[in-house]
Amino acid sequence: VDREIFPSVIDYLALGHLHVPQNLSGSDHQRYSGSPIPMGYGEVKQQKQVLLVDFQGRQPTVTPVAVPCFQELERISGSLEMILSRLQYLREQDSSAWLEIEYTGQEIIGNLREQIIDLAAGSRLEIRRIKNRRVAERVLSRNFADEMLDDLEVSDVFERCLDSHQVTEIERNELRRLFQEIVQNHEEADPHAG
Repeated sequence: VDREIFPSVIDYLALGHLHVPQNLSGSDHQRYSGSPIPMGYGEVKQQKQVLLVDFQGRQPTVTPVAVPCFQELERISGSLEMILSRLQYLREQDSSAWLEIEYTGQEIIGNLREQIIDLAAGSRLEIRRIKNRRVAERVLSRNFADEMLDDLEVSDVFERCLDSHQVTEIERNELRRLFQEIVQNHEEADPHAG
């Protein structure tokens, strides 16, 4: 946004939507305030802040105030060995982090989710999401190279997995029924999931 679109009579202008606080075109009294908490795992390394604006007459004084991290978030990405090693370390540190885990290794590991969940079991760690890039790439690579996983419905991805693994029609019907039951249970347990 060009700061010239705002009238000069505004003593202080706080804009929203951008997650990182920043001045508007170098102006100290026109700025994006930023979000006071991480809005996703991509923001875990950012120091969050709020801005204290004090007015002496019409001249604002802006003081950033750091917001402490109330819930540790961590994104773990890499091979299975790297993921399990980091999980073990966090366990030993008695961490209560919320984790997003992304497997980027080359091997297809059928029980990836189970290995991760088993290692975290009994700890204070909370696994919020597990992404398996290898499976996603394999499913999408079959005639759908221009599509992104985030653009697909969960049922489409499931159907492509069935195709990828050449599941028979008899098995598909039962797997579809079970899949729908799991999705429904997940949505009922966490209405914000999806």
